[in-house]
Order: sequence, then structure tokens, then C-alpha cells
Amino acid sequence: MTTVETEDPTYLAKIGSMIRDARQGAQLTQAQLATQLGTSQSAINRIEKGQQNLTLDMISRIGSALDSELVGLGTPGPSHLRVHGQRELHGSIDVKSSKNAGVALLCASLLNVGTTVLRKVARIEEVNRLLEVLVSIGVKARWLNDQGDLEIRVPEQLDLDAMDAAAARRTRSIIMFLGPLMHREESFQLPYAGGCDLGTRTVEPHMTALRPFGLTVVATEGHYQASAAQGTRPSRPIVLTERGDTVTENALLAAARYEGETVIRNASPNYMVQDLCFFLEKLGVRIEGIGTTTLRVHGRAEIRTDVEYSPSEDPIEAMSLITAAIVTRSSITVRRVPIEFLEIELAILEEMGFRYERSAEYVADNGETRLVDITTHPSDLKAPIDKIHPMPFPGLNIDNLPFFAVIAATAEGQTLLHDWVYENRAIYLTELTKLGARVKLMDPHRVLIEGPTRWSGTEIVCPPALRPAVVILLAMLAAKGTSVLRSVYVINRGYEDLAERLNALGAKIETFRDI
Repeated sequence: MTTVETEDPTYLAKIGSMIRDARQGAQLTQAQLATQLGTSQSAINRIEKGQQNLTLDMISRIGSALDSELVGLGTPGPSHLRVHGQRELHGSIDVKSSKNAGVALLCASLLNVGTTVLRKVARIEEVNRLLEVLVSIGVKARWLNDQGDLEIRVPEQLDLDAMDAAAARRTRSIIMFLGPLMHREESFQLPYAGGCDLGTRTVEPHMTALRPFGLTVVATEGHYQASAAQGTRPSRPIVLTERGDTVTENALLAAARYEGETVIRNASPNYMVQDLCFFLEKLGVRIEGIGTTTLRVHGRAEIRTDVEYSPSEDPIEAMSLITAAIVTRSSITVRRVPIEFLEIELAILEEMGFRYERSAEYVADNGETRLVDITTHPSDLKAPIDKIHPMPFPGLNIDNLPFFAVIAATAEGQTLLHDWVYENRAIYLTELTKLGARVKLMDPHRVLIEGPTRWSGTEIVCPPALRPAVVILLAMLAAKGTSVLRSVYVINRGYEDLAERLNALGAKIETFRDI
């Protein structure tokens, strides 16, 4: 529920005066307006006197009842969360489809001159930005229903000059347009990629993957200028200098439209890469070695087919929900957990004393990914003996490492986290100290955490990195009193309705904006 808030009560008084004038202009009494809105006459009286906070939904309802546009909100300000902590969670929740798979599949849809239907796509800001870019260059995209089914129709010709640069700069995923677009255009440009602020991340690994296909990229003012030598193909196996997820995906997207065999070595076998491989197979591309570090891709010069695909569930969201249960000492059931991509994390948690039950395995809607249901139990945790650090799959996922910061803060003893991939993400974890945690920054990559923590509520501005931002939100669930997390756009980039879904489990989180 979005609440209109301000420290200056005159704003509410002004809104109340506008409502009173509109009501009187409509020749309604306070009681008559209250009846239309399903509330009391005294509530309408308080609203008109500026003595009651208003949700944006209520303002909209009042405007409809009075046939009056009461407040011109213009560009909405940043969204914030108010968290009432120390509430036990209960019930069950389904893991939504993978954010990272979803954005990869949106980029992959550019390979197909046909109709692509993706089932249960996460309706998150990262997806919204990519859709804005796709639509701006001529792609037809529409949501088919409220389950998140998305239809994409790619035209014969794209209008790349009309690309929405502002939307493109708000997502890192735009870099994955390189692989598909090089098949369609001899030259094009892409805005510099944005997204999370995680330090300098070069595009050179992508160039290593794409140069064998004839792509060259020159950095100009604010753009990557790309040119593709049509008909060029790799003369030997492509060896990726970085086993990165998006790098592997870009190589796959380039290989998909080249006939013959392309061998990709040191490929990431991570969850979103596997989903992309399964989707490409639906398009008629044959891929050997899915789930390994060597992929053999047999591409097609032309892809023109109608296809449906269901991306699998998100292991990072699953870890988020399990963490929420751990820090609030709650028993919940997290359904549709992609177990293959959480086994290391669960093994470490078991070592720390985490108690849970696991259902028998079943298959995801993509027909490939193995799922389980996990029921958590309140557990007394102890710090692990060894440091916790990520590794390429099948190791602990780099995006799951931050969750161990808030978990370690609830455990007895000292835990060392080593975030060796990103230059400055570990720094954001020190924000947990504002909620009562003891987090010591050893260097830009390592933090030492000592627990257990007596969490207490406070106000924090969201860090510009997705997973640390969610970690702070989860700590606020455990904190005594009320906390405020400000400017949560970064969370909305990667999670769909996270606050509302946690509320369905018994949390109390209010969304609001400042006037």
C-alpha cells in the first residue's frame, strides 16, 4: 500500500482543501462521499482537515468518486519501505521465475523472426527497461495475462536509431544485444550499460567471445559503436577469458545464428545459461554439453518459428526467502526451489545448524530443472569454521553470498565473507551495523561478522547494489521496532512485489512515497 507522506502537515491540509472543494462542487455531503468510498463520515472530515495520511489508491478513488483529478503527481518520487520488525513468518510461498533467465530470453527473442511467448516472466524493473528498449526499436510486446505470460513479435527490420537510450542505460542487460544484433546489422551502436553500482566491469571478456564472429566494438562518447563482418565464423574453439554468465550468453547468442559447429570453452554452466540453452533448443539450435563448461553449438542461419518457453525458478529469490525465515526464526515452506543451484548454500547452512525439510524432487515447467519444496525450522546457528566465498557454478553463487552476511550476524561466533568478484559490494554490507550488527570491513572484498546480533530498527538509504539492498531489508524484518528503507528502486529491479509477498507470510511492510 503506497502512502502519501510528508514532514510538513500543510501538504495534507492542501490536499484536504482540494477534496473539500471538489466534494462541494459535486454537491455531495461528507456522508454521501463516505458511502461511495465505503468509509465513515468522520474519516472524510479528518481528510478534509488534513489530519489523516492518504494512500495514493485512496486519492485515486476519491478522484473517481468526485470526477475530479485531485492531485497531479507528475513524475513519481522514489519509493520507500517502512518495516515493522520482529514478526514471525508463516505459511508457504512460491519462488518466481528467474530474473536473470528472463532478461537473457528477452535478448534472445531478437534471434527469432516469429512469435515468442515466455511464460510467467518476472515483472520487474529490469524486464520493464528491456521491454522499453525492445518496443522502441520496433518489437511488438504485450502481456497476455496477470500470470506474467509475455508475447514478443520481432519484425523483419529493426529501427535501431530509435532506441530508447535512457531505458538502455538503466540496465546492464543491454550488453547482451551485441550477440543477436550482429546478425541483423552491419553496424549499430548501444548506450553504455548501467544497472547495479558494483565497481568497474569491463566489456573486454564479451569482445573475446564475439570477435571470432567478426564483431568489433569501439567506445565512443556514451556509446559502444559496433560493426559486424558478415559471414565471419570461428576457426577454432572460443575460450572465454572469464567464466561469466552474460559473457557465455553473448557467445551463445552469436553462435545460435551461425551454421556449423561453434565450441565454447570455459563456459558458465549457471542456471540462467542453462535456461538460455533450453530456449535456443526450442528455436531449433542444437547444443551439446548443457550444464558443463564446454558447449558445442550447432546454429541456424535463419530462425523463424513460433515458440513458447517457461523460464525456471530463481535460486537467488529462493535464497532470499530462506534467509527471511532464518533471520526471523520462522517456519515457512518455500515451494519450487531449483535445488541444483542451491545445494552448496544449503550444505553450508546445515553445517551452521540450519534445520529444514526437503520434499521429493519434481520437474519445472521448462521440463528440465529439478525443483523441491523446502520447509524451514527455527534454528540456533553457529559460525562456520571456514570462510564463506563464492565460486563459479557448481560453487556457492556470487549473488547468494550477501545473504550470508545477515545469516552470519544471527549466528554465534565470527564469520569471514570473501566477495572476491566485485570491487566494492562488500562495503555495502557494513550498512548492517546501523541495525546493530557487528560487521568489520577488512578490505574492499572481505568483511568479518560477529554474532549473534540484537537487531534494532533505524532508517537507511538503499545501497545501489541489488543483493545488499535486500539483505538490509531482511535484517529489518528481524529488527526491534520500525525501520525505513529509502529509495528501493534497485530492489524492484530484481524482485517482483517482494514486500507484498513477504506481507502475505506475516511481515508488516508498508510502501510509501514522499510528496
